[in-house]
Amino acid sequence: MNTKKRILDEALTLFAQKGYGNVYVGQIAEAVGIKAPSLYKHYKSKQDIFNAILDEMKDRYDRQTAALNMNGSDAYTDADIFGAVSEDGLVEMGIGLFSYFLHDEYVCRFRKMLTLEQFHNSELSRLYTKQYADEPLNYQATIFSILCRGEVLKKEDADIMALHFFAPIYMLLTICDRHPERETESLKMLERHIRQFSRIYKETTRG
Repeated sequence: MNTKKRILDEALTLFAQKGYGNVYVGQIAEAVGIKAPSLYKHYKSKQDIFNAILDEMKDRYDRQTAALNMNGSDAYTDADIFGAVSEDGLVEMGIGLFSYFLHDEYVCRFRKMLTLEQFHNSELSRLYTKQYADEPLNYQATIFSILCRGEVLKKEDADIMALHFFAPIYMLLTICDRHPERETESLKMLERHIRQFSRIYKETTRG
């Protein structure tokens, strides 16, 4: 791992352990094994490091969703994919993304940092809401709206459908964060959730 990547890795570890506000550039440099002036050759500030962590998060997510043959961010692109996928395929995609968010160490540390900071830093609190509520709900609501119009799904309130779909998944993720030993039961519950959601909202009169 090159120095720039090591700086991000050590910084994120410290942010997850102590909270973003309690970590200083000198501590990050010490964890990497370099002096602060050397760190500034790579990043201008702690905020610059944080922005680079966000970029790395996006790159990792894009690679994961590409491996699952989906875009992951563009709902209009993914609507066609979700409209054509079987129930088994939907379960496979759901479990794949759930496992990624649960087990990718980078993602886990980032989520832990936001969990710690949500009551202390208003900017990071907004980011937490954006990352784990607003963006996924908007993305899924757009997909469901398109599929309702295309008569793939029943014509229901797409915003509520997104809430029905996403909220249990996020709850299972947070349970596993606190209780890793419950992963197996959570994965079984996740599959049951996805299959029941499909049965409830799938348009059976189509075709």
